[in-house]
Amino acid sequence: MNILVQKFGGTSLSSVEARALVVEHIQDALAQDYKLVIVVSAMGRKGEPYATDTLLDFISQNGNRLPARERDMLLCCGELISAATLCSLLHAGGISATALTGAQAGITTNDDFGNAQIVSIQPQRIMELLKRDQVVIVAGFQGQTKQHDFTTLGRGGSDTTATALGAALKAEIVDIFTDVEGILTADPRIVEDARRLPVVSYSEICNMAHHGAKVIHPRAVEVAMHANIPIRVRSTFSKDPGTLVTHSDAIVQKKDAVQDRFVTGIANFANITQIQVAAGEGVYDLQLSVFKAMAVHHISVDFINVNPSGVVYTVFDHEAERAVRILTELGYKPQHTSNCAKVSIIGGGMNGVPGIMAQIVEALTEEDISILQSADSNATIWVLVQGADMAHAVRALHKKFELHR
Repeated sequence: MNILVQKFGGTSLSSVEARALVVEHIQDALAQDYKLVIVVSAMGRKGEPYATDTLLDFISQNGNRLPARERDMLLCCGELISAATLCSLLHAGGISATALTGAQAGITTNDDFGNAQIVSIQPQRIMELLKRDQVVIVAGFQGQTKQHDFTTLGRGGSDTTATALGAALKAEIVDIFTDVEGILTADPRIVEDARRLPVVSYSEICNMAHHGAKVIHPRAVEVAMHANIPIRVRSTFSKDPGTLVTHSDAIVQKKDAVQDRFVTGIANFANITQIQVAAGEGVYDLQLSVFKAMAVHHISVDFINVNPSGVVYTVFDHEAERAVRILTELGYKPQHTSNCAKVSIIGGGMNGVPGIMAQIVEALTEEDISILQSADSNATIWVLVQGADMAHAVRALHKKFELHR
């Protein structure tokens, strides 16, 4: 059977009008003879009654001492409400549907409450329902342990639910419906002429997601990549085909989608602090000492440059004061620059191409933007700038690489 997994995010379910459009997308897919599995997130965003962040506020207003296991029990409620609501709407429209919890859908996880990892999926019940021509609605973001406790999968968990089910069911494709037209070349709130990309590779979108783009969670993309299942990122609010995410070799075959591009998009991430620690004369264990201290105190580090004279790295702004204090207590004299931003230039075609870094430096120098730090990989070049320069830097780089065309 031709199975399609559709995932609808919170904004897609937050109003009567949006839910009506969700039903239309389901009807369109059924008209194409797909067997449908629908994954839903909690409705709306913070402040709306059933949103995940609203439930978190509810905990803080009622003692704020809820253990992690019971916290997951509560957080699973948002997706259950969405699943039941959509099931009712489909039946009202004459479409047979069955709603399942993550556990009923066969999703088993470890017991890392709040950020559980999927261990296995047993989709037999879903397959039986599909054979009976049911639309199967699955509450995203959740599973169960071997002891049958509720668990949640962390931020972006509904995306992961969708691609993991797609892999387990050998789906033809996974559609991620959101409130934007697809993957854009930059944040449209910063770059007015940001353009929708018709197709990107798994590695490109993983890099974009890891470095600030929030359209889809990178863990979900990695699941789809390993299972070789294409993803489409689409808007609930239009019939636009959105952005296809697939393997690089498949993109090469889509000649109309490839225009010898080196850079695919620009991502950005704010509110980080740069820390520099210099090694004193005769000090040879600084790198080990610094990063072991960060690990022991559970401080996430990023953008790491190591050299014989010392280390440079970044932490989140909210961790900066603690990190500096820990280093000072170890006898170091760290220097730090707060309110920085990482701007990432991403493109699978950059690898081995001379002149990309020169263009980056030229674009930023022309706008009097200082580069505090840089690093690169096969498909990404990162630059660290002052937070006040972030938007200006993104626009300058977007223009330099002509991503609006």
